[in-house]
Amino acid sequence: MSNQPRILVIDDDRELGRMLVEFLAAEGLDTETAADGETGLAAVLGGDFDAVVLDVMLPGKNGFDVLRGIRARSQVPVIMLTARGEETDRIVGLELGADDYLPKPFNPRELAARLRAVLRRMHAGGGEPVEHLGIRLDPQARRVSLDGETVQLTGAEFAVLEKLLEQRGEVVAKDDLAEHALGRKLAPFDRSIDTHISRLRSKLGPLPDGQPRIQSVRGRGYLLVGPSS
Repeated sequence: MSNQPRILVIDDDRELGRMLVEFLAAEGLDTETAADGETGLAAVLGGDFDAVVLDVMLPGKNGFDVLRGIRARSQVPVIMLTARGEETDRIVGLELGADDYLPKPFNPRELAARLRAVLRRMHAGGGEPVEHLGIRLDPQARRVSLDGETVQLTGAEFAVLEKLLEQRGEVVAKDDLAEHALGRKLAPFDRSIDTHISRLRSKLGPLPDGQPRIQSVRGRGYLLVGPSS
């Protein structure tokens, strides 16, 4: 049995799927494909994949529907493939729980780099649990709780929160959050970190006094409220 990370590509472009299977194999990734949303969703929920590459435009059940189905049952990392210029698709995918996105057409080397970043993040254990204002983050178990209740986070959301907790009470630049959570710099007009922050705010809620746990600092980044803030 292979010890290589297992990747599922859900895309109806069979030629692209074959090319990615060969290319990613050379990158040390054991890749399988599914050509429609129903088959892909069943494969994700019935398999043991380390990451999913998911096209938005699929026959039958589209990529957003598949992502909703995945997130109802699993926090496996998902990279969405979107049409170039379709910013709305990117934002919707992130709001539904995608970890990152890649516009088509893309360089397969860029996809491999995104997948390696996701896999590094998922397997980066170590460190003691951190507790702060009701939040408890356990890096080894990759679990987050709020006032004792488990909070389900995607890998990207976990990494963003981890960085904010590490520098709580300080402003963290968006590019620093992107490097830590996504393994890349932000492109111009890239709203990925903003969307992950929005989802974190929704899941964690405000502080007991009503103020936001995560504050925006215009032109600089984000700050997790802490003693020194």
